Amino acid sequence: MTFKSRYPLAIAALFASQAMGPVYGALTEQSFSYETAKDLIEVCSSEAEAAAFGCRAFLEATVQYHDAVSDRKKMKPLICPPKGTTLAQAREVFLAWGQKHADRADYMGEPPAVAVVRALAAAYPCK
Repeated sequence: MTFKSRYPLAIAALFASQAMGPVYGALTEQSFSYETAKDLIEVCSSEAEAAAFGCRAFLEATVQYHDAVSDRKKMKPLICPPKGTTLAQAREVFLAWGQKHADRADYMGEPPAVAVVRALAAAYPCK
């Protein structure tokens, strides 16, 4: 199975989030960023449709990468969500984590993928 056929929603969402950004007045090139955890929290907190696609794509891609590199044989996984956990639930977990740690400049300044894994690992630890 190819990457394209296996993950079409994530790819489409990522491209749509970038292409549709200018359509929504609240999103600008400067505010729609993935440089830091704080940036991703802002994107995931937005009610704009483009931001929802961007948030979902980023969360899904981060979890897929985590799952790919921690093949459960050679590297212990960090995130073990219960079966049926949705991306909407992952978003809520990430946003709650962001709110809880908003005063931590070190967490808010770290790469967003690290923050996503940190948040999901805290909520869904592996046993």
